[in-house]
Amino acid sequence: MNHNPLLFCPECKTDLTTQPVVETSHRIVEDIALIPEKTLISEEIQERKWCSNCVKIVASVSEAALPRSDIGLRALCLIAYLWVVSAISLPGIAAFLKHFFRLSLSTAGLSKIMIRLAKLMEPVYEEILGDVKGGKVIFADETGWRVKGILWWLWIFANERAAYYFPAKERGSRVVEKILGTVFSGVLVTDAWYAYMKILCIKQTCMAHIMRKVRKFRDAYPHYYSLFSFYRKLRRLLLDGERLKVDRATIGEEVFCRRLDLLKVRLHSLLHWKNPNMVLKEVISKVARQEDYILTFVEHEGVPSHNNYGEYIIKKGILKRKVSGGSMSEEGVRAYAVIQSIAQTCHLRKLSFIEFLAQSLVHYIRTGFPLFLSQYEVQSQPTCKEAA
Repeated sequence: MNHNPLLFCPECKTDLTTQPVVETSHRIVEDIALIPEKTLISEEIQERKWCSNCVKIVASVSEAALPRSDIGLRALCLIAYLWVVSAISLPGIAAFLKHFFRLSLSTAGLSKIMIRLAKLMEPVYEEILGDVKGGKVIFADETGWRVKGILWWLWIFANERAAYYFPAKERGSRVVEKILGTVFSGVLVTDAWYAYMKILCIKQTCMAHIMRKVRKFRDAYPHYYSLFSFYRKLRRLLLDGERLKVDRATIGEEVFCRRLDLLKVRLHSLLHWKNPNMVLKEVISKVARQEDYILTFVEHEGVPSHNNYGEYIIKKGILKRKVSGGSMSEEGVRAYAVIQSIAQTCHLRKLSFIEFLAQSLVHYIRTGFPLFLSQYEVQSQPTCKEAA
């Protein structure tokens, strides 16, 4: 509590020291700690003793930092947060640490720290991939990325509880097969890029992408009424599909299946427009390639008609690319993918990324293995008494 005495009138400067206090007002001020004059430095003394059971000399461990590292865990977790969650560049992080914490680190040093962290957290990265593949619905997308100025691709595969980022030199189907395999038992929601088409699974094309393409043709050729009519009928078909999906529980399966069949007949008829002009013919050919993947959302619970969720997940990578321009090494982009996957998955599960990372690293120091997200979730659950 800070008491602010009124010694002089703020307007006329009259001495008020002998005047009684008429009343007081109170307010709460939230601030941050003062910028330290220097970093916190501790000397870690580790004992070494002879263990007769192991028949060797063993040493105690310090949980203040990773083995063979002079950067503490708190600083390490903060650097990781700034790098992936706040999308700050390495030079920006170096400047922030120097100005606010008096911690001087080079960009090369920061890069090495993040690369080492990513290698330690590889088991958690693989756990996230398993969680993604185990879901009923996977949203996938990709965006360009630069590694030493050369074009790479940053892929994402996500469900409602996990997000897996993966960097690759190519944008072909081999990447999809490497991540998901050749067969997937769930539904894959994509923007219709051909690389996703080779995997054997149920698919849903992002109709938001399709409708945007149709609108571009409609707006470019306003004198063709048939384009406007086609767009309107396709939009109406999707809206009817959304309504049918909502009414499924009330109308029963038999009526639902019959109406779904009618929707498919309408779609087929729409894509076989009689005597279309050359522009409409081009539009129809683009939509017709996705005919089998347009109405999937109607019959599968939890599957939307768009890939907005996938685009939401990939935006983290897009923002990072715009800020930093990409990566300077393959190890760097790999490290970013690993740490970003963990951070985004924590966000989706409403877990603290910094707290999980800190506990996972302490677990690594003690056991040689990082703490898994599944273990952390169990530990974070309140006990019966706390819940009560």
